[in-house]
Amino acid sequence: MDLEDFRAYCLAKPNVTEGTPFGEDTLVFKVGGKMFALASLDQVPPRVNLKCDPERALDLRDRYEEVQPGYHMNKKHWNTIELGGTIPQAETARDGRPLVRPRRRRLPKRR
Repeated sequence: MDLEDFRAYCLAKPNVTEGTPFGEDTLVFKVGGKMFALASLDQVPPRVNLKCDPERALDLRDRYEEVQPGYHMNKKHWNTIELGGTIPQAETARDGRPLVRPRRRRLPKRR
């Protein structure tokens, strides 16, 4: 998977938005206003940060050399993945989004 494939995969998901709030060289993907992936446009080889279940994050780090604790992110919830390595596409792209969901609006309690 290269960076263009990763971007297309993220944008194909329902309700995903893309922006550059941290500068033009970092793409940020969100669902319901919450980040689930960041992609650096200026790194070679390309790397992405993905939000991940903490237990799964550790498992992926143990299994794949390309998966490291999240660079400049909370290491418990984020992994940095080098694209184009031996990690299967399904492992790379499926993480973050299920952990990020729009907040439900709470209705006021009835009296």
